[in-house]
Amino acid sequence: MLGRTDSRRRLLLVLGVFLVVGASLFSRLLWWQVHEHDTLAAKAERQTTVQFEEPVKRGTIYDRTGTVVLATTVERYLVAAAPDQMDLADQQRTGNELGRILGLDPDAARALSDKISADKPYVILAHGLDQAAADQIREAVAAGDLKTVTLEPEAVRVYPQAGGAAGTTLAAHLLGFVNRDGQGQYGVEERYQAELAGTPRELLAERDVVGRPITDTAQVLSPGVAGSDIRLTIDTDLQLATEQEVLAAYTADKAVSVSAVVMDPKTGAILSMASYPSYDANDYRTIAAQDPSVFVDPIVSQIYEPGSVFKMFTAMAGLEQGTLKLSDRILDSGSLSLDHGQNRIYDADRHANGYMQARDIVAYSRNVGAARIALALGKTTARSASILAGAWARLGFGQKTGVDLAGEAAGLVRDPALKHWSQVDVANGSFGQGVAVTQLQLVTAYAAMANGGTLVTPHVVLGVGDRDTEPASRGQVMAPALSKTLTDLMSHVVHTVPWYAEKTLVRGYDVGGKTGTAQIWDPRANHGHGAWKANKYNYSFVGYIGRGTPELIIAVTIHEAKPLMIAQGNLPLAVESYELFRRIATDAMTTLDLPKPAAQAGP
Repeated sequence: MLGRTDSRRRLLLVLGVFLVVGASLFSRLLWWQVHEHDTLAAKAERQTTVQFEEPVKRGTIYDRTGTVVLATTVERYLVAAAPDQMDLADQQRTGNELGRILGLDPDAARALSDKISADKPYVILAHGLDQAAADQIREAVAAGDLKTVTLEPEAVRVYPQAGGAAGTTLAAHLLGFVNRDGQGQYGVEERYQAELAGTPRELLAERDVVGRPITDTAQVLSPGVAGSDIRLTIDTDLQLATEQEVLAAYTADKAVSVSAVVMDPKTGAILSMASYPSYDANDYRTIAAQDPSVFVDPIVSQIYEPGSVFKMFTAMAGLEQGTLKLSDRILDSGSLSLDHGQNRIYDADRHANGYMQARDIVAYSRNVGAARIALALGKTTARSASILAGAWARLGFGQKTGVDLAGEAAGLVRDPALKHWSQVDVANGSFGQGVAVTQLQLVTAYAAMANGGTLVTPHVVLGVGDRDTEPASRGQVMAPALSKTLTDLMSHVVHTVPWYAEKTLVRGYDVGGKTGTAQIWDPRANHGHGAWKANKYNYSFVGYIGRGTPELIIAVTIHEAKPLMIAQGNLPLAVESYELFRRIATDAMTTLDLPKPAAQAGP
């Protein structure tokens, strides 16, 4: 007979083990269910739900009247699919049908087919579909021609106003654009991103099988704040006319670019601002792929040597210092030896005119005469350099104007206190060489000479939402009497020089201004040593127009134009800078509803 294998002691031991293990499991389960309940529930919720932000409607951008829409947001659709749920036949049928509905060219159709062939649970096939295309896709889905295809709403920024050239939208450089992520790029869209975008809504929703939020189940955690509308200073009629004039000059002069800006000299409000080449902001992705440099606004972001428009500032410094009277006779010797014979400057035509009144030195743009005025500002070259550079600094050169646009450049001005200026540096500076500025700095400095001596802050925004914007003045930078003298000097320039008078004056209006023609330095030429570009120049004109008082300041720049002929001191263009000024000035005075000066008010 076999012995018994059971044992009371053994049974008690096994039972004890089970009790210990059971108690441990129960304690652990109790720990998870009670003590860790909130933590586990939160983890489970994170796995099945998602917290996300949803953009609110972006603010609309209007012109100065508040009625013309320059930029707005509309609802479009994106089309998506789940390729991993299609067989080969479904993928081919879907690609063909979508290609037909979207009107794709062969290259785009192949790219679409590649996306559909990907073994992925979720692929975006197209963006920005309008309602008509979306309706066709819905019909194809209902008919079974499209498998796993879905439509999702998306906000798209549109710019409805056509620009002054084919393939452009109005004020493209000034406005900028909004990328697919809702971020403003360039211009007003970037500068006022926070105000236009508002505060997004915060939502909590369940996830679908590919992790996307199911918006139908979304819980609103925060309602967000809608973006603010913005009203600009821009006059749409004048903006369109300016763009058309700029395009005409660009074509006639075969220039690299042409730019113009029209500003109220008293307030700094910019009424039009145009450059060509421009672009279609609705199609910014194509431009980004081809040549993104087109997005950069030459008026705000590009610096260049301005040339003889700076002679007005040289005259200003001399008049202010008391070292110059406009009736003073100054020797125009055609050339001038400087720095003990180490350097020499020349008039453009290298012709000596003898003694000329200072006002005519400016009018006829004599380099040697301007250099003599600048070198006489102080008792030493160092003192003259300090006075001239100080005058530039007061007028805002070498610093940003504070314009409410993205990407403003400060320019390049050498400080003589940090690096010594020789005589040739002072001379070159007197006629706008060796200094780099923006066109916006130029028009703002000329505004100070025309408005009584106040340096205004240029701006393009009149109001944000219900709040009006009032940019602060940057202070009085010259005496009102000096401002009046300089305004008269600008008038003398265009009335005295026959070719200026012929193409600058506008019947019935007061006009004044100054030209500038500058060589262009290419640092990459001559094996990196640099050289002047051959037979290409920058042409500028800055001037005012008004009735009894300057009402508008206009600056035009024709970049890298090739003159019709090359002669000593004679570099004519098909459309001169001062002729372009006259065209835009005429457009402005006949387009804008400007109040008459007090002396002319009445019927």
